[in-house]
Amino acid sequence: MARFLLVVDFEATCQEKGRIYPQEIVEFPAVLVDAATGRLVSEFRTYVRPRHHPHLTAFCKELTGIQQSQVDGGVELSEALAKHDAWLAAAGVATNRLVVVTWGDWDCKTMLEFECRFKGISKPEYFDRWVNLRIPFEAAFGPGRRNLQEAVKEAGLQWVGRLHCGLDDARNTAYLLVELMRRGVAISITGSLASKEVEAPPPPNPQPQPQTVGLNLGMGSGGTGAVPCCCFCGVASRCGVMMVPGPMQGRCFYGCGNCTPPFGPMCPFFAWAA
Repeated sequence: MARFLLVVDFEATCQEKGRIYPQEIVEFPAVLVDAATGRLVSEFRTYVRPRHHPHLTAFCKELTGIQQSQVDGGVELSEALAKHDAWLAAAGVATNRLVVVTWGDWDCKTMLEFECRFKGISKPEYFDRWVNLRIPFEAAFGPGRRNLQEAVKEAGLQWVGRLHCGLDDARNTAYLLVELMRRGVAISITGSLASKEVEAPPPPNPQPQPQTVGLNLGMGSGGTGAVPCCCFCGVASRCGVMMVPGPMQGRCFYGCGNCTPPFGPMCPFFAWAA
């Protein structure tokens, strides 16, 4: 039984058109909620200094309200995680009685997981299981695609602060969480990560590219052997064969499990098969 609920909402590097690779967390906020009383106990925030794209785009600054000086004065992600754990310890929170809550799966399933794997950072295990609050919200209010701000309004709450400010988004998610609890809506784990055994984190510039690598989309978890892990999308990785002429041609590898012929891989996960 969870004693505390930890609401997180990361903000990351972004640009107006297309994706930034690798995307990195720049704001790490959290709001701690007492699961028994619904009281907001404490808040945490630190800015994170991006390593690969240290200068925020104008679009990112306008969207999030984060200034360049704030990320320049920020910490590495590994230090942000350590500071976050120290904050929990100071609040007297046992991590085995803690459940993470997000709006959507992106924060835990994609963003934090991908960046920690990419940079070889050890991540606290409590981030491997979470409540996607969108699911209990839809159980109470009916299905339909809503963003967080729309859900807060539909629940009869007043939005507080700036949209896409990580801490304000986490606060509003916490208020929505407490309102659902007040209404008697069941809050339970909705998402988790499978085994994370990997050969090595992917390099900054993965060698295989969609136009030169053939993914065997029909092999699923079979093929040359058991799939070693999930890709950064959080699904089982797929087996493929290197098609680029050279010494590695014909060797099997594991890549993004969400790869499709029209769009190619959705994440840059790559690991050679044994």
